[in-house]
Amino acid sequence: MPGKQSEEGPAEVGASEDGEEEGLGGLTVEELQQGQEAALALEDMMTLSAQTLVRAEVDELYEEVRPLGQGRYGRVLLVTHRQKGTPLALKQLPKARTSLRGFLYEFCVGLSLGVHSAIVTAYGIGIESAESYSFLTEPVLHGDLMAFIQPKVGLPQPAVHRCAAQLASALEYIHARGLVYRDLKPENVLVCDPDCRRFKLTDFGHTRPRGTLLRLTGPPIPYTAPELCAPPPLPEGLPIQPALDAWALGVLVFCLLTGYFPWDQPLAEADPFYEDFLIWQASGQPQDRPQPWFGLAPAADALLWGLLDPHPRRRSAVSTIREHLGRPWRQREGEAEEVGEVEEEAGQ
Repeated sequence: MPGKQSEEGPAEVGASEDGEEEGLGGLTVEELQQGQEAALALEDMMTLSAQTLVRAEVDELYEEVRPLGQGRYGRVLLVTHRQKGTPLALKQLPKARTSLRGFLYEFCVGLSLGVHSAIVTAYGIGIESAESYSFLTEPVLHGDLMAFIQPKVGLPQPAVHRCAAQLASALEYIHARGLVYRDLKPENVLVCDPDCRRFKLTDFGHTRPRGTLLRLTGPPIPYTAPELCAPPPLPEGLPIQPALDAWALGVLVFCLLTGYFPWDQPLAEADPFYEDFLIWQASGQPQDRPQPWFGLAPAADALLWGLLDPHPRRRSAVSTIREHLGRPWRQREGEAEEVGEVEEEAGQ
């Protein structure tokens, strides 16, 4: 998830007879093993990728066209191959802020996941220059999702359905491979066309194997799941689970439907909007419905209540998005008739 994180390590678990862990928030032996297998596979891929790095200055091989994005850890450029003219996206990470291992990790995670249609395709080319590490991906030229969200409005309802379905499919794919994405937010969702029909997940620097121990050391944000805000079950931290991504997906869907966050942080004692949501969840009474939730249809309520359950073991999986497609998520006229197209597109 976003926010400053401490060093992470693998979880160790003692199993009971029924396969459940002892004291690690519901992590089973099978789940732990899945994460460990993913970690070992990534280690093997990183070893091979380190041996095949191209050592050259980027401008010797590619010509810069324009910037595509800028973040704390690096930048993304649209470039063309100097000999073939092929357009590519190049992510460049300065050595001053990135270790070789950190670069190889992000490069290999993206490479292993990029065959999914809603994940940016990574090419197997890593470059080490004097001042930076770089890797190449397909270019996605219409910017990120943040630029398309209209404040206090969101996106048109059919686009919300398409985006939610495609991101849920991408997250399912990631989870099935023993990984947790951990950084779902509009800035990490690229838009493939001006009509918002296709979306792609990018930036895998925070992705970790399931069961990796994590401590949140910075302040929580809306996408931070509440279990990360509580004291961890072990001094080393909380073993991460796909439920973290489900929470972030719920917050993102709410933003797409309304144009604002449901709360600033998931702490009842610090955020009255989150406290109001918990009261409404507990009572289920219409009179307790918080003001930010006015205008959402029953299907959206059911979907978001599941994804935003404060208890990670009761929280819905990201796949529950599919159960609610084709029904209106807003209580407004003139949008519901278009949403039925989405289900077929979501699996592409």
